[in-house]
Amino acid sequence: MKIDIHSHIVERRYVDALVSDLALQREQTASGQTLFRRDGYTFVWERPDMFDIDARLARMDEQGVDMRVLSLSTPNVYEWKGARQVEMARYVNDATAALVRQHPGRFAGLASLPLDDVQASLAELERVRERGLCGVMIGSNVGGVPVNDARFEPVWARIEALRMPVFEHPMFPPHTAKEEFEMPLRIGLVFDTTAAAARLIYSGIFERYPNFPYILAHTGGALLMVLERLDNGYRLFPDCRKHISRLPSEYARHLYYDTCSFFGPALKMAHELVGADHLLWGSDDPFIGADTSHVEKLAIPLADKAKILGGNAARLLGLNSVPGT
Repeated sequence: MKIDIHSHIVERRYVDALVSDLALQREQTASGQTLFRRDGYTFVWERPDMFDIDARLARMDEQGVDMRVLSLSTPNVYEWKGARQVEMARYVNDATAALVRQHPGRFAGLASLPLDDVQASLAELERVRERGLCGVMIGSNVGGVPVNDARFEPVWARIEALRMPVFEHPMFPPHTAKEEFEMPLRIGLVFDTTAAAARLIYSGIFERYPNFPYILAHTGGALLMVLERLDNGYRLFPDCRKHISRLPSEYARHLYYDTCSFFGPALKMAHELVGADHLLWGSDDPFIGADTSHVEKLAIPLADKAKILGGNAARLLGLNSVPGT
């Protein structure tokens, strides 16, 4: 059984709305990509095959993938404001739910929340549960607002009450200015995941709400690399222990991490630090679309690989109806 925790819905109306509303600049590449650029870097990009669901299903069959868990990638719906953000969140969630209904057993879905409007987000949490989505995707920042901001406390409290899985996907860091070498995509996303996780730990979100699964994209960015620095912050500075009663590394070991660093030494470290029960295979399909080889090549027990490749996702997201489980 193989379940891909990190896979994205690419939806035509959503992409077109971003390009139009944000006045992104179009650039075609020789390899068939269409890049939509802002301030010198790619903000959104696409290829024709990303929209072809039959082709994506065929690719799953080729790779032996039972199910992909679909979520919206960067920039999610956070670039829009007010009623437009609520509209686009509802639209994309309905599109995701429709794919899940059309292909039961092959796709599961994570909802996006219009977090500019907390009440609308709380309503959307209930609505998407009725439509069969199995969790939510929350970005590493919400239009520049940190995810630990007090305004989001009711959302975290409701997620905790529902025991609803959360998949974190990075957003571009706030105040990203004119850039080169695609640094926001290559480095910025990793930085923002790391910063968001540290903020959530230090602010006590995981102390107040310890019972919902929180899954970090890209193997947690650099979080696992800097745990001792975070722990030293707790030891040295009152601000770093104001909201928590344990070392940050203790909270980090209870979180979950996908394998989308794709880098054997990083995955080996993650396995050593948090264990197989807290790792979930991801492909970053269709943007990267990696197969399972980066997990299969790890020198770890076969039982651990089985957990990472699908068992953990099935358990956390309630996907035990997947064929072969």
